[in-house]
Amino acid sequence: MGGELVTLFLAGDVMLGRGVDQILPHPGDPALPEAYVTDARTYVELAETANGTVPRRAPFSWPWGEALGLLDAAAPDARILNLETSVTRSDDIAPGKGVHYRMHPANLPCLEAARPDVCVLANNHVLDYGRHGLAETLDSLAAAGLRTAGAGRDLDEARRPAVLSLSGNRRLLVFSLGTASSGVPHSWAATAGRSGIDFVDEASDADAAEVAGRIRRAKRSGDLVVVSIHWGSNWGYAVPRDQIRFAHALVDGGADVVHGHSSHHPRPFEVYRGHPVLYGCGDLIDDYEGIGGHEHYRDDLRLLHFISLEPDTGRLDHARLIPLQAHRMRLRHASREDCDWLHEVLARTSRAFGTDLTRDPEGTLTVHPPRGS
Repeated sequence: MGGELVTLFLAGDVMLGRGVDQILPHPGDPALPEAYVTDARTYVELAETANGTVPRRAPFSWPWGEALGLLDAAAPDARILNLETSVTRSDDIAPGKGVHYRMHPANLPCLEAARPDVCVLANNHVLDYGRHGLAETLDSLAAAGLRTAGAGRDLDEARRPAVLSLSGNRRLLVFSLGTASSGVPHSWAATAGRSGIDFVDEASDADAAEVAGRIRRAKRSGDLVVVSIHWGSNWGYAVPRDQIRFAHALVDGGADVVHGHSSHHPRPFEVYRGHPVLYGCGDLIDDYEGIGGHEHYRDDLRLLHFISLEPDTGRLDHARLIPLQAHRMRLRHASREDCDWLHEVLARTSRAFGTDLTRDPEGTLTVHPPRGS
């Protein structure tokens, strides 16, 4: 059984709440329960101070900017992103958290502009406005016809993979997991009688084995499996050994792609036994423009990840990573110098995993599997 490559678009954190919500046509209540910033519009003002005027009541497509044309040109078979915000009008604020994200449900056309096939939800912001907020999030996304994975009204629903049809009678299964290391409270774990997310401990061999068992039970001949996992700290390039062991156990258990996110900037890329492991995709859309303190990580630079797999084996044929930059709360092409910088950092940090990244004259980064993998 042969066929053309299967290309997936994988995005890191898409944070359409807070400041982003405020520039869209239907901004919600700007009040924030944060210690230092109590009005979401402040984040828009910080971006404007850094780079210039940001339109209010901007078109729904505004935050995506030039990414939309690149997505259409790549024509991926599936688009998968980490939606890191609640979609709700709930004021049921989750206690003990320093940052809370929500977008008004009427602004969902902004998410729809990117035409995602799956929104993974097992992250540390989907319950920022409580379980009432989660219920409205799930209902809003379902009403918009958007598939989700990783959160549900009970454990069975939270663990249920999203299923997409591919050509050749194949399926793509997408699992979504969240961890404490990314800031997910243990109390957000779904149970048989309580809504929440699919919560795992990436330091636990037992949890890795449990997820691998679920993959084996769900995966049929010809299927491809993506495990999307929210893990790790916001900053830094070091990958803890626990995460490496967990990722390898997922691939050994049948995952074809490990789609990691949580860090605000991209982290190393590994090809393990022929399968891509993205330890951190970085943010794609957020309201961090103009916030100081971590400039040396260049979190204004973003990546579109296009992962092309062999259809029969699920092994990596190649990956294309296209650099963009957040500017005036909109994505635009990164400069030649910024592409050079990003290539140097990712090539250096991925080299420890045996991964070679090349850069073409247009700035696109490419990964090919190591020989013999």
